[in-house]
Amino acid sequence: MNLRVALAQMRSGVTPAANLGAIASLAREARLAGAQILATPEMSLRLDRDRTRLLAGLDSGEDEAALARIAAIARDNALHLLLGSAAMAARETGKAVNRCFLFAPDGGLAATYDKIHLFDVDLPNGQVFRESATYEAGATACLADAAGISIGLTICYDLRFPELFRALAIAGAWVIFVPSAFTRPTGEAHWEVLLRARAIETGAYILAPAQGGIHEDGRETFGRTMAVDPWGRVIGTLDHQEPGLLVVDIDAQKSIEARSAIPAFRALRRFTPL
Repeated sequence: MNLRVALAQMRSGVTPAANLGAIASLAREARLAGAQILATPEMSLRLDRDRTRLLAGLDSGEDEAALARIAAIARDNALHLLLGSAAMAARETGKAVNRCFLFAPDGGLAATYDKIHLFDVDLPNGQVFRESATYEAGATACLADAAGISIGLTICYDLRFPELFRALAIAGAWVIFVPSAFTRPTGEAHWEVLLRARAIETGAYILAPAQGGIHEDGRETFGRTMAVDPWGRVIGTLDHQEPGLLVVDIDAQKSIEARSAIPAFRALRRFTPL
């Protein structure tokens, strides 16, 4: 089955309003390009590393209202719209969840996924990230249907955990999305090689819409939105950090061919852990 997918590269700010305008514009562009799916990056609605300001913003209810607007954008453009993720209040813990939303072309909510692996790292350049201080981790993988194709949902740091991708592929995913906001240092070192590795390991398309550039909250993200085919070939990239749209055509038959050529899943064996 053939499918045209649009991957959005964004530079999201700290409040949903301006980001919603960017998503609406990208959706119109995707529709005109003939895409059936539009996918946006991680933290499309609100990208803010100031924990106090982020959680105060979530308490306002503005983000919940923004989701209704996203549903309308999907409906108005007759697109499957994958909101790569948004911070949503987890009121029982006082934290947030980093949640991906898949909307159907009629505006209905088709699936959600909460980021499982949280980015708690100390980078060599001195940058420190502690997502677990602000977010609750998810615990459940998500397989969904979009335009007749089974897709797997992941978010950013999940990319470093191949067991999640393998589980999605074995469950039937032909395409796995990786909406991201990679830092520049980790992006320069690992972005392309990790995306290609996950594609080769799973025999699936790996589609990664990304945040790019210097954001309103002061952080810098890597950009370089990328699409990789099931044989590990890069079939499209935005080789910069600027906002834009990458449109690619995918063919589920390519996944079948890749998994037939290298039938790695049939060779899986149980073993005793060290």
